[in-house]
Amino acid sequence: MPPIVRFAPSPTGRLHVGNVRTALFNWLFARRHGGSFVLRLDDTDRERSTETFAQAIQDDLRWLGMDWDRLERQSLRFAAYDGARDRLIAGRRLYPCYETPEELEFRRKRLLAQGRPPVYDRAALRLSDADRARLEAEGRKPHWRFMLEPGDVRWDDLARGAQHIDESSQSDPVLIRADGTYLYTLPSVVDDIDFNITHVIRGEDHVTNTGTQIQLFRALGAEPPVFAHLPLLLGADGRSLSKRLGSLSLADLRAQGIEPLAVWALLARLGTADPVEPVDSLQPLVDGVDFARVGRAPARFAEDELRTLSQRTVHGLPFAVARPRLDDAAASLGEAFWMAVRGNLAQVADAAGWVPVVQGPLQPMVEGPGFLAQAAEVLPPDPWGDATWKAWTAALAARSGRKGRALFHPLRLALTAREQGPEMARLLPLIGRDRVLARLRGETA
Repeated sequence: MPPIVRFAPSPTGRLHVGNVRTALFNWLFARRHGGSFVLRLDDTDRERSTETFAQAIQDDLRWLGMDWDRLERQSLRFAAYDGARDRLIAGRRLYPCYETPEELEFRRKRLLAQGRPPVYDRAALRLSDADRARLEAEGRKPHWRFMLEPGDVRWDDLARGAQHIDESSQSDPVLIRADGTYLYTLPSVVDDIDFNITHVIRGEDHVTNTGTQIQLFRALGAEPPVFAHLPLLLGADGRSLSKRLGSLSLADLRAQGIEPLAVWALLARLGTADPVEPVDSLQPLVDGVDFARVGRAPARFAEDELRTLSQRTVHGLPFAVARPRLDDAAASLGEAFWMAVRGNLAQVADAAGWVPVVQGPLQPMVEGPGFLAQAAEVLPPDPWGDATWKAWTAALAARSGRKGRALFHPLRLALTAREQGPEMARLLPLIGRDRVLARLRGETA
């Protein structure tokens, strides 16, 4: 069946390149195999989750060009989680515990001091009804642990190959806090079951959780999905990325004028066997997504590399892609203008800076008036095309005896008032004969 995948950010901060990489791989995998992509907002943290962040996440994904087939919010699904809780309690897989955090920390330190693993000893299961009544009368409220079955849990990971976790070495995980709120694990599994998620694609920091989650799927009567755990993305300094690193948020990258396609191209291929290079659409990335080509070592993200790739992406953007983002003046000059200037732009918006060169008014920089007068004398008649520049400069070289920089540089200064820029062969027909002639005479045109 076509895969159904999900990206499940918590709306407690802005998306950064680390967590959006997970979204990207999920989306590419779904699109390659004709599947569905679910955006699930894990907003059960009522204190830290905000609607502002929820909308910002959606805006960031839309900026990337990432659509979704279904949008879900965990905050609307507490009835489903409560039902799963009751089933687990009835099946004796979820049990109440009354230890305080201080008591648990004391036990943990004592076990470590004895050279033993700090695994919870299930002391709560030895409490009698009277013990529990006494503790609750003292004001204690239980947290709830999921009872793990001993032994190895095995799965075939699409990214890491054969994996196993010895659950005998794990503490029974807390699924519900003493205040009644759910931790991540139970809502996530319930949602994956209810939304028919077939593949869970996420970072390798979740590997140790997978054994527990597989048991939880089965305890709720469902087959677990296929898992793929990808290496983490680190910063250039080797440290993990954080939502709180604003410079790496998608919002900040967007404000810097970074191309969305450059974000895709870098994150999809960073740490893989494929070269990082510009793309002019998402299709090459869809066609090439393959977890077997993802290396096992963490990949490092460098902002400088992204900026360079973004510029290279701009240099290859088709006019149809760039046009909606050009200002009116630049867009009105059409495809020939865009094709002439794009190779000299850092951002699409920079095209506006070349409009005066083509349309005027522009005050030319005059270097050698006599030479420019000669240039005017041999200026070809209309109509002009791509070959006009070569024919004109050849005639001017024969007339003046100049070549190389001495020939070309004064012409560029007079016609563009810039030291460098796009190919003059492309610009010349756009500037037009009348405007060229006026600038050669030193006139503002």
